Amino acid sequence: MKNFQRVILLFWLLVGLAACGPALTPTATAVPTQPPTPTFVPSPTPIPPTITPVPTALPTEETAVFPAGNPANPPTYSYEIVNAYPHDTAAFTEGLVYLDGFLYEGVGLYKHSSIRKTSLETGEILQIHDLAPEYFGEGITIWQDRLIQLTWKSGTGFIYDLASFAPLDSFAYPGEGWGLTHDGEQLIMSDGTNEIRFLDPETLAENGRIQVQDPSGPVVRLNELEYIHGEIWANVWQTNRIARIDPATGQVLAWVDLTGLLSPALITQPVDVLNGIAYDAAGDRLFVTGKWWPRLYEIKLTQDPKS
Repeated sequence: MKNFQRVILLFWLLVGLAACGPALTPTATAVPTQPPTPTFVPSPTPIPPTITPVPTALPTEETAVFPAGNPANPPTYSYEIVNAYPHDTAAFTEGLVYLDGFLYEGVGLYKHSSIRKTSLETGEILQIHDLAPEYFGEGITIWQDRLIQLTWKSGTGFIYDLASFAPLDSFAYPGEGWGLTHDGEQLIMSDGTNEIRFLDPETLAENGRIQVQDPSGPVVRLNELEYIHGEIWANVWQTNRIARIDPATGQVLAWVDLTGLLSPALITQPVDVLNGIAYDAAGDRLFVTGKWWPRLYEIKLTQDPKS
């Protein structure tokens, strides 16, 4: 009996110890985790490499082509002589105009200045008006029924009746007077600098200016002027060159090189520089001469092979 009780007591002792022991943690069955759905990032479209173009050669004088108004390298024209006419060797030419078969010339130097109407074919002086000795005559132009003349340093211009050369009026301007022409709307005046002025033909008031330049910089000593096919043509004093100028921008569009025009065989007395441009619009004829030159030339332009 005691043995039975001992067995029962041992049984409950073991049960109690089991109840008081640490709980067994079941081993969790691993649930496979779904791999994350990859986000598709498209490969970037390949960008072609930037190719820097190999610079081509800059235009040379032989190949340059330039638009009017933005000349990168103005071409140079040469000339061919079409006709040669007699010219008064006493005429220090400062202005030249062709109209209706005659030449009108402004002649300079103190005590020798005048305006003249001459025969193209013979050079004969058909009409003349002398300036007072204190005036040095300069450029001329014809506006309607009037001839207008500048003087060099006196700051005074004169207006004449074209038919009779009778003085009509005078006007003042600042600085020097050199060349004069017109474009059908305004008078165009040079003053020996690189500036060209525009004047109202009725009031003679200045309306504006342009500064003349080529790729080398300002073009100074602009002298006798002529307006031809929308361009201002200007002798450059003490050179054999004529600048063809854009009247809107002042850019030189082209050069005309008249080197060698006056043959040395014709120089039998002192001569001075090339000066004087006249254009016959009806006949499309271009005339040029110089101070004290024995000839006035009709020329046509040719492309200089070097330009």
